[in-house]
Amino acid sequence: MATVPLAILFEGDFVLKLLPVESEDTMDVLAEKARTVTIGVHIADQPGKAIRVRKEGNEEPYPRDMTVETAGLTPMDGVNLYFE
Repeated sequence: MATVPLAILFEGDFVLKLLPVESEDTMDVLAEKARTVTIGVHIADQPGKAIRVRKEGNEEPYPRDMTVETAGLTPMDGVNLYFE
């Protein structure tokens, strides 16, 4: 397992954040890690809605059970997060 720092931007936020995740983290785990540094700080929570992850510039989100490594994400890649 390797630490992969990603540049994350939550839809509606104005601050790009650096988030260290593990290569074996799933997109749901990545989303939960992002929640701790974004929700309640700049973005209001939306209980009952899943947080989805997609690579910067892509329209489709990654499958929720896909790992960071399987997605091919590398250090400093940009990912967007949003409530579904």
